[in-house]
Amino acid sequence: MPTPDNARLDRVVAEARRAAAEREKGYRERALKMYPWICGRCAREFTRANVQELTVHHRNHNHDDNPPDGSNWELLCVYCHDNEHSRQLDHTGVSARDAEDARSAATSSPFADLKARLQKRGS
Repeated sequence: MPTPDNARLDRVVAEARRAAAEREKGYRERALKMYPWICGRCAREFTRANVQELTVHHRNHNHDDNPPDGSNWELLCVYCHDNEHSRQLDHTGVSARDAEDARSAATSSPFADLKARLQKRGS
């Protein structure tokens, strides 16, 4: 059995620790430390086993607005988070993703000559 390369293992461990520290700077990790692991809508409680189902919702829908005090965040389960974004879509008629895609929307009209085709078919 080959002996492990201790220098390589040290580098791997150091890189993993750096990556974990970098992730902790992200808004999700900060929100999970700041708030109890409970969905803000349905009050479902989360543990380490299922915390991946708990998401950070930006109240003003601006993912770049991440104040240090977390005032723009709330923790929501994936179901309530999807529901919240669906409500936003219903209210405005445009999702954040669609607003970006609207610039490159298709310009063709596939049913433009439908009436003429149906009349031609009926003749």
